[in-house]
Amino acid sequence: MASLNLTSITPQPTGFSLNNNNSYRNPTTFIPRKRHVSVTLASSSPETTSPTTSDKPEIELDFIGPKPGSDGSYPVDKAKAISGEKLLRNIMLDNKIELYAAYGKVMNCGGGGSCGTCIVEIVDGKDLLNERTNTELRYLKKKPESWRLACQTIVGNKENSGKVVVQRLPQWKK
Repeated sequence: MASLNLTSITPQPTGFSLNNNNSYRNPTTFIPRKRHVSVTLASSSPETTSPTTSDKPEIELDFIGPKPGSDGSYPVDKAKAISGEKLLRNIMLDNKIELYAAYGKVMNCGGGGSCGTCIVEIVDGKDLLNERTNTELRYLKKKPESWRLACQTIVGNKENSGKVVVQRLPQWKK
């Protein structure tokens, strides 16, 4: 470990006051003020690094597209996440998977749970997600139980692993 100590001296005016034209008047004395700063740096050696991501349980995610392609099948995007570490919304955005409809792209709340534009449907793997939050209960009151807000849905619980299948933009599905 390396340690570094710094001292800065900043002149502090006393007896000053600011007049109407933003200049100081009646400068009398300067009293130096010392500030001590201590910084400790630690280096990591290969033996002390944190465990690799393979040691933690992973959740596999399949995201089904909202509309079928030209061949009639629905497009599927895939992603993986460490169990219990991310919200479904962040996983989708990090993997550049479309989450919002046209209106939601412009008018979403940024993950605060106050707009309801990040609705997804959990087709499979509901048991790998957290329970519905109070925000979801309010926004999804009249929606199917399988619908969730991606910004309120934690994927995994740090101990479980498995597969979650998510239908994007379920309101488009007809």
